[in-house]
Amino acid sequence: MTWVGYNHKIRNIDIYIVFLGFGCSVFGMRSAVFETATMTDPEEQLSTGEAAKLLNSSRQHVVDLCTKGLLNFTTVGKHRRVRRGDIEALRQRTERLTTDQQRSLWLAYAVSGRIVADPDGARMVARDNLAKMESVTRGSAAQWLHEWEKLLSGPLDVMLGAYTSRDLKGRELRQNSPFGGLLSDEERTTVLSHWRRMRNEIMRGSTAS
Repeated sequence: MTWVGYNHKIRNIDIYIVFLGFGCSVFGMRSAVFETATMTDPEEQLSTGEAAKLLNSSRQHVVDLCTKGLLNFTTVGKHRRVRRGDIEALRQRTERLTTDQQRSLWLAYAVSGRIVADPDGARMVARDNLAKMESVTRGSAAQWLHEWEKLLSGPLDVMLGAYTSRDLKGRELRQNSPFGGLLSDEERTTVLSHWRRMRNEIMRGSTAS
């Protein structure tokens, strides 16, 4: 059986991802995450205070980055302004992923290899999965499924870039991925084994230094 044929035997646990409602406050929080990740303008000019909030740092730290030439800025009157896109890029480089997020990203790298090997087959599987997921998904999670629909209809490199990005949007897309079944159980086990080995080596290196 080819891997494409195997893909049609997706396990229920991979397809029926049900996001239960935990009240209006949680729904509002998830909607805010979606808006933050998808509706921001990278060209928006931010004050150093606004940039500091995004970086979870002090305003002086942002000023120092500007002064040292590590962060581009423009001047409006006496005030510095920085591009949101530059701040997001800086945050991606410095923000650490949780263990679960690292694991999810590593699996996404492996799945991306399968997508590149057979883009049409992978898209077919993803669309089948999306149709099943949409029938059982409610609330703000449905917004991410709509994002996946757009990505699946767009250029392959854009889709892969979004899928494997370390930013907020990438993390949410992986959490709502329609690519369940592209990797067999054996392949998932192998990938995660390599990931744990790599992670342990990094941790040992950090301890030694």
